[in-house]
Amino acid sequence: MRIGFASDHAGYDLKERLKAWALAQGHEAVDFGTDGPASVDYADFAHRAAARVDLWDRLVLVCGSGIGVSMTANRHAGIRCALVTSLEHAKLARQHNDANAIAFGQRLTDPLQAECYLKTFLETPFEGGRHENRVKKIELGPVC
Repeated sequence: MRIGFASDHAGYDLKERLKAWALAQGHEAVDFGTDGPASVDYADFAHRAAARVDLWDRLVLVCGSGIGVSMTANRHAGIRCALVTSLEHAKLARQHNDANAIAFGQRLTDPLQAECYLKTFLETPFEGGRHENRVKKIELGPVC
């Protein structure tokens, strides 16, 4: 699987760790930055990665809390990014929401847990069925 990675400075260390983990599992990595711990704006890197959905199968975004990168990514058509803080979140994001992107907060997530959440996210299939119409409505917006 080709996995995109992006972070700001506050998520750089976890991004690098998760990228190394993914490579060790045999996945391909596409790194959208940042390339170090110097202060940068999370939105720049989340936008860059989310806009290039053609280059990845799944996307991993990391900032200090995970909130900023997930909000930024979800502004892009076709992106369904879940901020994950538990194994159940990782599983349900895929099963019920067909999430194609996952966000982590480096300041709030243990690195070993993040690896476990990412593994679950990558291995869990979308259930489809009754969830398909719900996922379509994400793109369509509110039904009035």
